[in-house]
Amino acid sequence: MRKMISNYRRKYYINKLKKRGVQISNDCRITGKLTIGSEPYLISIGKSVTISDDVVIHTHDGGSWIFRNNPKHKYLIKYGRVTIHDNCYIGHRAIILPGVTIGPNSVVGAGAIVTKDVEPNSVVAGVPAKTISSADDYLTNLINKVPEYDSRFSTDRKNLLLELYPYPW
Repeated sequence: MRKMISNYRRKYYINKLKKRGVQISNDCRITGKLTIGSEPYLISIGKSVTISDDVVIHTHDGGSWIFRNNPKHKYLIKYGRVTIHDNCYIGHRAIILPGVTIGPNSVVGAGAIVTKDVEPNSVVAGVPAKTISSADDYLTNLINKVPEYDSRFSTDRKNLLLELYPYPW
């Protein structure tokens, strides 16, 4: 029953974003609050993208307000399209600034502030976000460090994980 509710919420939320103007694929996963800029029509999100909780996507630079008292700069404001290509993961509390493109098969680490384009097949993290590895190296690292889960994972996840990761005392 819980899975049906979460799927319903996901579809409802994606439809809500579409109504606001975001170009987003139906198979995306948004696991929590997503804050988007005041120009949602400048945001494109591809297929099989997962966006974690508290992610912020900006489509304009509000800092330009400090120059608007000058009549020459009355309408000065920076806008930019944000594009997240297919098969990406955006980590918890990441911030994506205007004009950024995130290439396909990429990972944005939790808390990263993405100020520049992310190359395809890469992992970025930090403030400002920088490339820390390729997606292939990330996969190799996962394979080497993550234990294999057996059939109990789908039926008894808690006990399996506590067995693999016991309490330290």
